[in-house]
Amino acid sequence: MTDKEILNYQYNQNRRHFLSKASMGLGAVALSSLLDPAKAFANKINGLANINSGNGILNGGHFMPKAKRVIYLFQSGGPSQLELFDYKPLLDKRRGQDLPESIRAGQRLTTMTSEQKSFPLTNSQFKFSQHGQSGMWFSDLLPYTSKIADEICMVKSMHTEAINHDPAITFFQTGHQQAGRPSIGSWLSYGLGSDNNNLPSFCVLLSKGTGRPQGQPLYSRLWGNGFLNSLHQGVQFRSGKDPVLFLNNPDGVSRSKRREVLDQLAKMNMMHMKDVGDPEIVSRIAQYEMAYRMQTSVPEVMDVSKEPEWVHKMYGPNASKPGTFAANCLLARRLIEQDVKFVQLYHMGWDQHENLPNQIQRQAQDVDQASAALIMDLKQRGLLEDTLVVWGGEFGRTNYSQGMLTETNYGRDHHPRCFSMWMAGGGLKKGITYGETDEFGYNIIKDPVHVHDFQATMLHLLGVDHERLIFKHQGRRYRLTDVSGKVIKDLIA
Repeated sequence: MTDKEILNYQYNQNRRHFLSKASMGLGAVALSSLLDPAKAFANKINGLANINSGNGILNGGHFMPKAKRVIYLFQSGGPSQLELFDYKPLLDKRRGQDLPESIRAGQRLTTMTSEQKSFPLTNSQFKFSQHGQSGMWFSDLLPYTSKIADEICMVKSMHTEAINHDPAITFFQTGHQQAGRPSIGSWLSYGLGSDNNNLPSFCVLLSKGTGRPQGQPLYSRLWGNGFLNSLHQGVQFRSGKDPVLFLNNPDGVSRSKRREVLDQLAKMNMMHMKDVGDPEIVSRIAQYEMAYRMQTSVPEVMDVSKEPEWVHKMYGPNASKPGTFAANCLLARRLIEQDVKFVQLYHMGWDQHENLPNQIQRQAQDVDQASAALIMDLKQRGLLEDTLVVWGGEFGRTNYSQGMLTETNYGRDHHPRCFSMWMAGGGLKKGITYGETDEFGYNIIKDPVHVHDFQATMLHLLGVDHERLIFKHQGRRYRLTDVSGKVIKDLIA
């Protein structure tokens, strides 16, 4: 794209975010303040409304989308593909033997195992079997997920460049290993806008795994807007009395009084806008207004008590426990029913460097039933066909044991060279396995999929050309896939 086209994109971004429908007042005021601040409050602005609504800078996308929304079930810590999806009989035969140097081939290791004198191969202690008409492999850790094998698109040839948690998660979420760039949800909000004026277009839900409760921490910058307008940052929903912080009115402040305060505050902010011309001032007003509207929309969407008992049973015994992965899966379905475009779930605790057999059993129990229930629930409601669901972590685990290998215990280190993740719905092929690793489960031998390829494919399903969703910042053109990435068309139905 030329610099002129990019500037037009950014002008349209401001225009669409600051110009609402004719009946909604403040959007026109906000845009007029950008074009002519003196006219910012020519009209009365009671009941300020959706200045962050619209279709984003792409006005609906580059081409017809197959998916309208995304639920991303991110498994933080790096789930072991060798215990869950990638069955390797050779490891049963070679258990305890040293990983051949010809297979490792001098690849980078973490400091946690690089000084080991040997790299003893270890098989999984869990049995594998094939499921569905597709014959997809699952371990017995995933009895529920295996039942939806024919709905899943399994990718066994994912690979990344990052070998440590923080850069690896940041890479998946922002397209770069260093912090400071917009997350996937922020890019989608920027490009495609919002379909609901009363809820954020990008919502985040966190849960702690029972396998390793004190797992790797997560940072809010993972769902941050980076250099994009702050309207596009993810909004974290929490369990408990206040799902969104600072949303409720203070004691003694009525809703009508808050409305009056917001009206007056908006006038003062627009006076400041007239003086300095900073669009972030208008973004601040938009966020205040969204918070005001969310006072009624959030309690409604968070109230799962009206869900039928059979729905709670389908998601599992934890579905009624706020803050669990199962409860968050149910909330994710409720959010996308309200046209939230991107719902990101993070489930922590998958970093099994030691005591893997015990820890991963509990982690799998956290997510297995709820993940499968989400797919079935979306399907029965007619939502799966245009909702993309993604399940996976930031990297995989090694085929050798970290530390001592015993008859009943072992751990696995980080392994970025090959790992598995699955997707469903949203225009993907069903019941297919894409990519292949070698018989040691250490290297990819067929159809590799890089992180940027995954991101490009996700955007493509949403009707976005990843090479044309661009933001110019500090003289450089940025995009989610940086300077690489290709759409994996063999995954698309």
